[in-house]
Amino acid sequence: MRDESIRSLLRSDREFLRIDAAGMSFDFSRQRLDSPVLESLVALAEQTGVRQSIDAMFAGTRVNSTEGRAALHVALRGRPSDSFTVDGEDVSDAVENVVGRMEEFADRVRSGAHRGATGERITDVVNIGIGGSDLGPAMAYQALRAYRDPNITCHFVSNVDPADIIEVLSRVTPEKTLFIIASKTFTTAETMINAEHARTWIVDHLGDGAVGAHFAAVSTAEQFADDFGIERQNIFGFWDWVGGRYSLTSAVGLSTMLAIGPLRFRELLDGARAMDIHFRDTALADNAPVLMGLCAVWNRSFLQMSTSAVLPYSRDLARLPAYLQQLTMESNGKSVRIDGSPVTYDTGAIYWGEPGTNGQHSFFQLLHQGTDEVCSDIILAARPTSSDRQSGGQIDDQHDVLVAHALAQASVLSVGLTREEVAATGVSEDLVPHKVMPGNRPVSVIMMDQLTPLSLGALLAAYEHSVFVQASVWQINPFDQWGVELGKKVASGIVDDIHQRQVDDPELDPATRASLAALLVRRDQPRS
Repeated sequence: MRDESIRSLLRSDREFLRIDAAGMSFDFSRQRLDSPVLESLVALAEQTGVRQSIDAMFAGTRVNSTEGRAALHVALRGRPSDSFTVDGEDVSDAVENVVGRMEEFADRVRSGAHRGATGERITDVVNIGIGGSDLGPAMAYQALRAYRDPNITCHFVSNVDPADIIEVLSRVTPEKTLFIIASKTFTTAETMINAEHARTWIVDHLGDGAVGAHFAAVSTAEQFADDFGIERQNIFGFWDWVGGRYSLTSAVGLSTMLAIGPLRFRELLDGARAMDIHFRDTALADNAPVLMGLCAVWNRSFLQMSTSAVLPYSRDLARLPAYLQQLTMESNGKSVRIDGSPVTYDTGAIYWGEPGTNGQHSFFQLLHQGTDEVCSDIILAARPTSSDRQSGGQIDDQHDVLVAHALAQASVLSVGLTREEVAATGVSEDLVPHKVMPGNRPVSVIMMDQLTPLSLGALLAAYEHSVFVQASVWQINPFDQWGVELGKKVASGIVDDIHQRQVDDPELDPATRASLAALLVRRDQPRS
């Protein structure tokens, strides 16, 4: 296929590469593969046990082998009649109980029944978390702009850099602010540093007794949250079979529910559930997330494309690339198989991106004519959101321009422009090579009717399952993140070194010891 072009492939019947699932359309016809390649990829998926892996995940088997855990995030969006079992225990009722408690709390905050310590209504919600406890809620809050309660504004703090929380606190008032501390263990270093900063801020303004009215927790460590001062009824748990990057549909989505309301949040869950059912029940060759995953494997391991661009033609999906960076790269950035042996092929592409049309005036030049080939996902909605359309008749026309750009980029990236076609436009001969577009860049086009909670849930679930398929084929564990854990451990030791002014820590490498010494020297210099 290296000598084959997408342009020539598009002259054949490509309908087998177009799939509708959970109300969305997935068009893989611009991928650099043909029917025999797809058949071979499906055979590869069968040989590597993808179907068995899917069944095992849905059955609550401990598919996270290195940590001895299930990965049953699909249970988070199940309905009460669904049955999901972990270690012989049906968890469906427990999940529904948490969602029900979240709904009661959200209704009380949104209605004004839950108020701050001084009797003021809550107008601002600050979600303090990091990783999946931040990226998912922050992405969803922006994505579902059209469905937000106008009386509640959500803010997101994740970075341990004090500038992050200081900037947010400068925009809110203590009497009207609710903080959500999202940490499964209630010990995540960055999150708890910011949480203590927020607690001090509330106590300084309103007194120690105000903490209970202004804080909620998403955590399994009830005692730690209780010691912090959070009332038990405002602590919402989740389980060790929910990984952080798969947690938006758990209690981690509490800020999302506060913003869009319980009914809309249920629609988000329903969209994810619809994609879950499609993924679980559909044959591999007709399965949208499976084909997404197999195209990713093909581009990475066979065509040696190291990066993949996520290009949402929606300003509201501006945070989607960052969300998918964690989902894909933290999951599949692995070089060791489940059995401990090193992989002998490329895994885990680098994901990045920005919304169109902004990206067209930024990095698209490299996508079109750069020396590295990059595959892309172009995501668009066929219609603008209903609330946007109500703001004026011009909206439909403007949205038409947006989607026209999306389809145009999909065409040019995949089909390109030949020397002969450029010459036929009448440009001078010396300019012709500069205007040739090589094309042959694989593109997937993912289309929804409108960006709604339902379609967002389906989109996110599709990517979750695509990542799982890639991992199954590569025989790696997509649910651990030991590299992240090591970085945290080393950072903790360096913090102690800074406080103790120790520059000769034998646990550190020579370059880090030198950097630590330079840091302390600069600390000793007079402030400018």
